[in-house]
Amino acid sequence: MNRLARQFTILLFCSAFVMVPVGAAFTQSDRANFGPPSPSGSFLAGQEALSTLGTGMAAQAFLDATQTQWESPQIIERAFASLAAAGRIDEAESMARHMLELEPGNNLAKLLVATVALKERRYSSAIRQMETLGLDSFIDISGLLVEAWAYLGQSNLKAAFAVLERMEGNGLESFLIFHKALMADFVGDRRAIEFAKQAYEADPFISRSVEVYARVLGNARQFDAALEILDAYEREGFTHPSLEPVRADIEAGRLPGKYSPNIAAGAAELYHGIGAALARDGAADIAMVFLQMGLYLNPKSENIALAIGGLFDSAGRFELANEAYASIADDSPFKSGAAVLLAANLDDLGDRDGAIAELSAIIEAEPDNVEALTALGDLLRSDEQFERAADAYTQVIEIVGGDHPRDWRYYYVRGIAYERSGEWDLAEADFLRALELNPDQPQVLNYLGYSWVDQGINLEPALVMIEKAVKAAPRDGYIVDSLGWAIYKMGRYEEAVRILEEAVRLLPNDPEINDHLGDAYWFAGRKREARFQWTIAKSVDQRGVVTKRVLPKLENGLEDS
Repeated sequence: MNRLARQFTILLFCSAFVMVPVGAAFTQSDRANFGPPSPSGSFLAGQEALSTLGTGMAAQAFLDATQTQWESPQIIERAFASLAAAGRIDEAESMARHMLELEPGNNLAKLLVATVALKERRYSSAIRQMETLGLDSFIDISGLLVEAWAYLGQSNLKAAFAVLERMEGNGLESFLIFHKALMADFVGDRRAIEFAKQAYEADPFISRSVEVYARVLGNARQFDAALEILDAYEREGFTHPSLEPVRADIEAGRLPGKYSPNIAAGAAELYHGIGAALARDGAADIAMVFLQMGLYLNPKSENIALAIGGLFDSAGRFELANEAYASIADDSPFKSGAAVLLAANLDDLGDRDGAIAELSAIIEAEPDNVEALTALGDLLRSDEQFERAADAYTQVIEIVGGDHPRDWRYYYVRGIAYERSGEWDLAEADFLRALELNPDQPQVLNYLGYSWVDQGINLEPALVMIEKAVKAAPRDGYIVDSLGWAIYKMGRYEEAVRILEEAVRLLPNDPEINDHLGDAYWFAGRKREARFQWTIAKSVDQRGVVTKRVLPKLENGLEDS
């Protein structure tokens, strides 16, 4: 998967072109800031807009550049790709056609043109665009899947499966079998149940796999078997809004209907799946191009709309994220979750009181809304309202039962809230319960181990915990700091210095870690370096907590502090 992602990046974004997941409009004030458009000025403006997460601005800048650089493949490529990332697919397709006049082998342009053809049910045209693709990148894989869905549009399941089988052996088996299940279900092929079962067994805790299998079983009137699949998912502590209407239909003895109601919706799932994979691989910019093409094929896909909102969130574009969340229909099972995300984003936009009020209103209307309660608890904890945060997490634990492996987080965050409000006995019990549910969780191991070390208790078991956490997360500066601090507390100062120096390298501007290193330097006999580290800790301390601690040390050293 990573190899293909890297190849995709090289093929799509050569010549230092970097896409970003933003669809902001290009305003007149932005244009004024860019100045009169010129080929080089527009190009640089587009690159700058991309670097500041303005895909819409970038698209306009590159469009300006095309006015005098219409025969430049570099400019045209950037223009159509930026338009696609901004969700302007019809305009992007027109530009992509010109790209193919300049460079007939540009596979992204082919993919875009084929996608539009598929949407317009011009299946033969889509097949022609894709028939020369290889298997070298995510563009190729996407194109072949578009070709397969186009064959299905021609009622040729055999040809569609033949295309999918060409891709076997590349580590994509579960992805391909998922699409075989969708295709077989769409045409009513009796093999749909077997394909859906294989897809489910490959990913039994992925909501899409669960939904497809439950739908296929339900459509075959195997209602008890379908309910067992849904129950198994929930027994693991998972829930998903898309499964709610499926369960309602099956419990009522109604056929739940096909997962993909039409060819375009089926093909949209390939863009959703690949877009999600690219996002997980850290390529959120490229993922946006794929997700926008998926939303173009299926504008009703709330899964894709939420995924786009998530990318905006990860890029810090909270207003655009909220636009995506607000697009969810009022009668959708996703509406409540989208409302929670939208409310939580108010905090990122500087309105924490408004965010808390919105989440509280959601909870008043839906007292069992785990998402809202969790988000509220997290916001209250950030606002240092620790007792209220602990109460919110307690409600969550009461609702979910608190016995599933994934419930470790609720005990962990409640433990933090208890610890910060001075309720150590309650906090310790929660951390230990979290470790019962997830014994290898590095954040819990670190927090409990560090807390013991800081109190000077249970030093040996604390050290074992922290060493285990470091092994699981060796690049986490906070966990490395905990290890160094534990070694320091044991009086092994030279060893502590070495570990704490590594923690400072990982997180050079954390006042707590710099303070710890200063203490270790002092007792290792390196007093000038100790004062230097304390000075750094004071200079980077924005809250003043560490400053109060280091000022006496800067004045008198540790002997007199």
